[in-house]
Amino acid sequence: MALNTMTDDSAFANERVVALAGGVGGAKLADGLARVLPPGALTVIVNTGDDFTHYGLHVSPDLDTVMYTLAGIAHPVNGWGLADDTRQMIEMMKRYGDEAWFGLGDRDLATNLLRTHALANGWSLSQITHDLASRLGVTSHLLPMSDMSVATNVDTIEMGILKFQEYFVRHRWQPVVKRVLYEGAESAYPAPGVKEALETATMIVICPSNPVLSVEPILRVQGMRAALEARTVPCVVVSPIVAGAALKGPAAKLMAELDLEPSVIGIADYYGRLIDGIVIDNEDSASSQHIKQPSLASNIVMREVTDRVRVAREVLAWNKELMR
Repeated sequence: MALNTMTDDSAFANERVVALAGGVGGAKLADGLARVLPPGALTVIVNTGDDFTHYGLHVSPDLDTVMYTLAGIAHPVNGWGLADDTRQMIEMMKRYGDEAWFGLGDRDLATNLLRTHALANGWSLSQITHDLASRLGVTSHLLPMSDMSVATNVDTIEMGILKFQEYFVRHRWQPVVKRVLYEGAESAYPAPGVKEALETATMIVICPSNPVLSVEPILRVQGMRAALEARTVPCVVVSPIVAGAALKGPAAKLMAELDLEPSVIGIADYYGRLIDGIVIDNEDSASSQHIKQPSLASNIVMREVTDRVRVAREVLAWNKELMR
């Protein structure tokens, strides 16, 4: 489908956009949306299935990746962690003989210390997320999918069941996956504001995040899938896969291991009736005839901030067309 790209952001002045996100790809598009929309018009619901306790600290990798990106202080190459951060604490841990396989930067450590301290003093995850994001100047609404504990675990052929960060970071997502488990998701309630944001949204965007590891945990939280199915506004997904390969991370490898087609067709089939359209890369334009939902082909690779803004504008403009 062709699209007349809007460059006048005033066209989006009255929109209330909800984005589902996790990981670096999700954070990049969320940043683009935040730059195009008026302050406060974007709500980002973030995966917390990869949260875990490390060295006694409550670490929320996806929340922090999105928060740092929206604040403009994320590491420009990695996409996660803080720009110009140091690793002196980790190096000292290694000197003591610790494996130190999960890399917390020194300034990143402050975020995790404050979060852990607040949680220990009765704050909810959504409360401390709002406080930290506000102090970093983030004007979008940043919401964890739930204040309750949800743990994504991965059942592998070589090593049995692994906690997510052990699979993803410690073993660099190389073990072959048989199934993915979302412990506690079905008994967890959405965080305050999540359902309200969906109910008042004028459009919904599923970011180019791993569908199994980043988006599915959100969908597994009580009532979330039903809320999306009951939507009265368009919901589109931006593909995390281009020409059969993941833009970042294990999405394509994991989908193949789970007998899901690692392509834009597979992404569209995975979401099914939850989406009204899919944004794919120009390289996959020939696949559009095999996709059941409407599709928009564009250059969806976001290397620079200008790419994030361009893709965000195209997604928002197309979403408005779908509403007609």
